[in-house]
Amino acid sequence: MENIKFIATDMDNTLLTSRGELPPNFFSLVKKLKNEGIEFAAASGRPLYTLLDTFAELKDDMTFICDNGGLIMHHSEVIFTSELPHEDYRKMAAFAAETDGIPIVCGMDAAYINKADETYDATYRTFYTKINYVDDLEKLDITADKFTLFFPNKNSSKKYDEVFAPAFGEQYSVVVSGPEWIDIMNQGIDKGTALAIISEKLQISLEDMMAFGDTHNDAGMLQAVGHSYIVANGNPEIAHLAKHTAPANDEYGVMQVMEKLLRTKQ
Repeated sequence: MENIKFIATDMDNTLLTSRGELPPNFFSLVKKLKNEGIEFAAASGRPLYTLLDTFAELKDDMTFICDNGGLIMHHSEVIFTSELPHEDYRKMAAFAAETDGIPIVCGMDAAYINKADETYDATYRTFYTKINYVDDLEKLDITADKFTLFFPNKNSSKKYDEVFAPAFGEQYSVVVSGPEWIDIMNQGIDKGTALAIISEKLQISLEDMMAFGDTHNDAGMLQAVGHSYIVANGNPEIAHLAKHTAPANDEYGVMQVMEKLLRTKQ
């Protein structure tokens, strides 16, 4: 652990509790790690504007891996974006209209959702603090880095296997991000790719990085780094990709490991 210089953690069901809350004293611990030369990153399927709200106290001093790697900001500087072509997300929206998935185009400034799907507004706003409701996503003309599908029936894994991976898996990066979510990015984009970009930018070896995750959209990140952790409440299907297991999110498992790391530095 003494060589760790960078920590990246997933948000939902990993760093955040089951109530969607950060662990107590989280900001204080990150600042102490920063003083020891250790950078911190939130690596999430959430967009930049939502993460900036969550980490307002640290926003100029940390890294944001947003939209599963579709955008990376380091110390207030955007260092990478991967924009989906307009015709691509329009094609996805048309396809989704024939399924039980609710399409969301993840713009850089807001999430774009059809007005007809406003029923689940409260759920959307947990992840997207800025939402624009539109008449028809198939006519949208905005800059986006991710296309997301929300499944109210919590059957995303089944729909991934049967519908969306066969339809889009060869041309795009398609991943299950939770029981209710499937995310689609440009080919090759994931959290692991993002960490490789950061590794080159900051001149920090991937072997000297630590990462925490809980489900499929964390797989690339867990495989990329030298010190990988799945939280105890994580999806058993990806457990083999992590070298270690951290306590569950409701036991503040990420914090426990970070505190242990801090003790090795002091």
